[in-house]
Formats: sequence, C-alpha cells, structure tokens
Amino acid sequence: MSNIAIQFDNIGKLYHLGLVGTGTLSHDLNRWWRTTILRKEDPYLKIGETNDRSKKGNSEFVWALKDISFDVNQGDVVGIIGKNGAGKSTLLKLLSRVTSPTTGAIRAKGRIASLLEVGTGFHPEMTGRENIYMNGSIMGMTRHEIRRKIDEIIDFAGVERYIDTPVKRYSSGMTVRLGFAVAAFLEPEILVVDEVLAVGDAEFQKKAIGKMQDVSTGEGRTVLFVSHNMGSMRRLCNQGVLLENGQIKFIGNINDTIKKYQSDEIVQNCFEGIDGNTEILYLSKARVSSDNGTIFYNSFPITIEFEVHIIKTIPSLVIGFNLFSSFQYPLARADYNDENKLTSLTPGCYKFIFEIPPFTLSDGEYKIVFDIAERNIKRHTTEKSSLSFSVIQDENCFGNAFAENIAIKSSIIREKWLVTYNQI
Repeated sequence: MSNIAIQFDNIGKLYHLGLVGTGTLSHDLNRWWRTTILRKEDPYLKIGETNDRSKKGNSEFVWALKDISFDVNQGDVVGIIGKNGAGKSTLLKLLSRVTSPTTGAIRAKGRIASLLEVGTGFHPEMTGRENIYMNGSIMGMTRHEIRRKIDEIIDFAGVERYIDTPVKRYSSGMTVRLGFAVAAFLEPEILVVDEVLAVGDAEFQKKAIGKMQDVSTGEGRTVLFVSHNMGSMRRLCNQGVLLENGQIKFIGNINDTIKKYQSDEIVQNCFEGIDGNTEILYLSKARVSSDNGTIFYNSFPITIEFEVHIIKTIPSLVIGFNLFSSFQYPLARADYNDENKLTSLTPGCYKFIFEIPPFTLSDGEYKIVFDIAERNIKRHTTEKSSLSFSVIQDENCFGNAFAENIAIKSSIIREKWLVTYNQI
C-alpha cells in the first residue's frame, strides 16, 4: 500500500490580473465551451507569465503557481519556504480546496484541517463552542466525537471564559488560538497551517509548534507548514519545498532547503555618481554565512561579506549597512571606516568582511540593508540591496542566556564587530 498522503501532479494556478473573468463575455463563453463541453485546454492558459511580483509584465495573466509536482509521505512535516509572493499560500489554498487549480490535480488521503487566515472557517455570529461543532461536522465527525474532544480544544486555546461569546468579539489572537486548536484536535489526517500563527503570542506559538510535533511524530499525521521563521521550520519540519516565482526551486530535507533559501547571493543595481549616469560605485555581491554553514545559531559568529566596485576615486565614501529586526526596528549600523578612519579608496574591487560575535543577536528574523554611496549624494537603493537571515537559539550551549537581550545598542555592536577589507 502506498505511503503517499498528498500528491501534487503538475499543479498550476493562473490568475487574470485586476479582473475575475477573462474580461469579456465572449471570452468567458469560449473558455466554458472549450473546457466544459469539448474537454480541451483552456485557450487562455498559454499567454500567462511567471509570477515575478518585482517586475512589470506584458500580459494580463500571471501564473501564481506553475508545474508544481511532488509527493508528501504520511507522517512527514513539510515546510513550504519562499519569499512573499512565491506562491506558498496559494498552494495551501489549493490543497484546502479554497480554490481550484487551473491545471493538474491534487490527490490527498484523509480529512484535511486548515488554518490559513485569521477567522478562516468561523462564522462571526456564532459562539466559539458553536463554531467548534460546525467545523467538526464539516470534517465529517459525529456530535459524540466532537463532544469527546471539546474540553481539550477549549483548554488548549485558553479561551474558556469567552467560549460562549460570538467569535466576532474575539481579538485576532484569540481567534487564531481557537482556530488552531480546532484544526489540530479534531483528528485530521492532514494538518495545513499558514504563517497565521505569527499573530499569536510567544507562549501560544511554542504550544502550537509542540502540538504539531505531537501530531506528526506521535500520531503519524501529515503537516504542511508555511512560515518565515526558519527556527520554527527547522525545529518542526523534516522536509522542505522552496518556491520561487510560483515554481519549485528546490526539494529536500529541511536543513538543505533552508540553506538553499538563505545562501543565494545578490546582485545590486548600480548607483549613479555625481556626474549623472556614470556608474562609479556599486555593490556586486553580498552574502551572510557562519562557521556552521548557513544555519545561523546564536552561539556562532555571523559573517557578512560583500564586494564593492569603485570606478574612479571618490573623495568621501559611505560603505556599510544597517541591521534591522523583523519588525523593521533599527538595531545597529556598521561602516568600513569605523576602525581605520578612511573615507576614500582608489579605483578597484574591494571585499569587505564584517563579523558579528556569538550571542550578540537573539533568535529571530533579521534584515541587512546595504548603504553604498558617495557621501552627501542621493542614494539609489533597491530591494536587491538587502539580505535576510534567521538566527536560531542554540539550546545545547550553556551561554545562550545572553541571547535573550535583543535591545542592542549600535555603539556597543560597532565596538565588537571586526571589520576588514582587502582589494581584490
């Protein structure tokens, strides 16, 4: 007997930007006639473009997902990884039957419970208790089966005081708590969870991760999980799927998938110099790494390396970066001339290395935004001039108590970071 719980077979999802239909009644009728009556391919599929949200396309049609094929075995916990707009949530919506694929088919064994957005599957006028019974009935459970589980659901969600209050009066955090508890405790064979868990507080996120681990390892059920928190991904998942622009870029174990996601180098658009359009200074490469590879534990030093090309001598340079938290809070600033007081470099290609000492950063998401420019000249920054990475707390290291201090002062960091550069 096959051990496959979910099979994605050549899945594609095409959207018409800005419109629900094809745009005209004649096109809608033509699509209906070709696909429903003649059982042929949708005539409007071939003109769709790939899902690159950063570029303006030439077509009104876009493939949110295209050529998605992979299998998920029973008991696997699969992390769906990718940037915003990569197609992660669309894939989960197709599996949950919120919408239908344009091409291909999805085959799944057993009941599917989903938590995709705050309030998904809840009727706002009904109480929390009534919504539990309604969701259980939709999943095919008897009233007796639901009654057997309802006390556990209410206790796990921690909303007992409000369980007989209409859900429309719940906060988003309370709604997520109850929604996850319903999805996890009503014995689904497949549990689908989007990054909506980020709405909950830290205590509940920890409980939710623990419950998903119990569901997969203890009860042998299958979990698909979307999150931008690579620490949670690594702790929970054993397999990973990396999506980029609606297509599969990598499939493998979760560590290799995270490494692939985090290790891509960037190329920056050139900056304009003082004389207009001449490219006199630009960032060509950048990457983040650690002694442990591209899995960043807080107990290891983290190294930021980047290359800068200088075409002609510039009297006063700005070469450095700013470090931001996942909430876009500025944590620190670092510049190459902090130690040596240099403000100018001769033409050439230079490699800069910045090192963040162990236990400087807490576990969480971080973003580096590079600042490469001639001083007092307008900077031309793009989304590609940044790198994101996740720090994971090393639970096996005695010194991890230092990682709790996330309120970092830039002056302290500048004194600790080791800054070197070499001409290539």
